[in-house]
Amino acid sequence: MGYLKTKFKRLLEKIEDRIEGEKEPETNDDRKVFAHYMVGLTCHQTVEQWVHDIKTAKEAGIDGFALNIGPSDPWTETQLAHAYHEAEELGDFVMFISFDMACGEWSVEQVVDLINRFKDSSAQFIVDGRPLVSTFEGPGWAENWTSVREQTGDIFLVPDWSSLGPYGISEKLDAIDGAFSWDAWPKAGQNQMNINEDLLYCDNLKGKKYMMGVSPYFYTNLPQWNKNWYCSSESLWHDRWQQVLDVLPDFVQIITWNDFGESSYICDTVPAQVVEGAEEYVNGYSHSAFRAVLPYFIAAFKSGSRLVDFPEDAVIAWYRTTPASVGEGCGTTWGQGGEIPASQGARDVVSVMALVKVPTNVTVAIGSRWKSVGTRIDSPLSYFEIPFDGSATGPVTIAMNGKTVEGPPITNECHDGKMHFNSVVIRL
Repeated sequence: MGYLKTKFKRLLEKIEDRIEGEKEPETNDDRKVFAHYMVGLTCHQTVEQWVHDIKTAKEAGIDGFALNIGPSDPWTETQLAHAYHEAEELGDFVMFISFDMACGEWSVEQVVDLINRFKDSSAQFIVDGRPLVSTFEGPGWAENWTSVREQTGDIFLVPDWSSLGPYGISEKLDAIDGAFSWDAWPKAGQNQMNINEDLLYCDNLKGKKYMMGVSPYFYTNLPQWNKNWYCSSESLWHDRWQQVLDVLPDFVQIITWNDFGESSYICDTVPAQVVEGAEEYVNGYSHSAFRAVLPYFIAAFKSGSRLVDFPEDAVIAWYRTTPASVGEGCGTTWGQGGEIPASQGARDVVSVMALVKVPTNVTVAIGSRWKSVGTRIDSPLSYFEIPFDGSATGPVTIAMNGKTVEGPPITNECHDGKMHFNSVVIRL
């Protein structure tokens, strides 16, 4: 235990030294940011939708999509072809396949065929001359990757085997070229994340590539899949990106682009992709504004410095539209595997991120109640929270430098008396 404490102390000291001695940015083109795209939701999806998604992702500074696919969806190959083709046509955007090993059985032949079909695309993400391939789970499939390498001319394998954890990954280093951690949300009963797990991955990978998971939010209530929990997300989008800038991993993967059922989406809402039951907490709850601060965070990540330029000032806010104590809790727990009701863990706040070139004041109003907060003078990025309760109701309004935006109201009434824990996100 003393050995681990010493290693952690040294890693943290390196991070602190880098922050204190922040230098002018020097872009590292090897660092990339991807978004996790659920291809399983794209039945009958049009080419135009792929074009829209790629364009909006590029505008946010995202480098490419990690294309999550299952083994049995009949539309997979068609939609992969659309995705790769449109990325080729639009240019400066890459793809790689993420084989979902948790939703069915894959044969080696299936995996080999899909890799071989798309590996030579100009849109395929390449590392060290090899196509990057990832997974969602599947450590039990590990022994098959040798055969896959032989039949594809080799790959650059960066799986998500988070069920093994960083210590388990250290025992699989001969089979992989890096690892992706799905650990992107506070655990049950916790309000915030820390970087302990990320540092352990970096240490146990022994110089192999680390892909760090980042997510804006998590809430799901889908009885058909026995899922019903909320992970604390009040400050998550802010906190996790600060942690990325502390750790500076090789790659970042945003979880997710379009998983509406788990409320982790940052794309524009696509009704056809919303699974049955999730429309109750997705419709009217746009997350598009989460993307407004991405150009800054991604530029900072690639430069290794928070002292980077960004296109324009932006303020975003996210909030639930009812206090956590209103309505029935619907059995939602606080975190995956948790036992405490989510209503006891969720904090009733309007979360605000302000990205400004010159310090200024941001005013946030809930109905007729308002508060003005000054942004930081030592950083372009400020984060603060405005609490609300049953007595603070009405539209949420943000004002700064003569501009105003109004979001949906906070009320004391739930739809059909049932509480959900998704947030709406607005942008000034």
